[in-house]
Amino acid sequence: MDYFYATMWFIVGLILIFSLSKENKVFYIAGGFFLLLGGWWLANALLPEQDLFAGGWGIALRCIAAVALVVLTVFFFRERRKNIQNAGQEKGKEGSSNGKNQR
Repeated sequence: MDYFYATMWFIVGLILIFSLSKENKVFYIAGGFFLLLGGWWLANALLPEQDLFAGGWGIALRCIAAVALVVLTVFFFRERRKNIQNAGQEKGKEGSSNGKNQR
C-alpha cells in the first residue's frame, strides 16, 4: 500500500507542476510538496526498520506540511480576493455601460 501512495503522490505532484503551473505559479510549490510526500512514502516503504512517520522524522514531516499548507492558504486567499475584486469591477463596468445604452 505504501508504494501505491508514493506513486499517487508523485503523479499528483507532476500533474500540478507540468499541467497546472501554467495557470498559476503557486502550483510549483504545491507540486513540490506532493513530490516530497511521494519520496517520503517511498523511503518509508524501502526502509522498513525506520518508521519515517514517527519520532523526529514524523515531527519534521508535520512541520513541513504545516508550512506548505500555510503558504498555499495565503496564496489561495490572495488569489480569491483578487478574483472577487476583478469580478466586482467587471460587474460595475457592465452595469454602467448598460445604463448609458438605455438613455
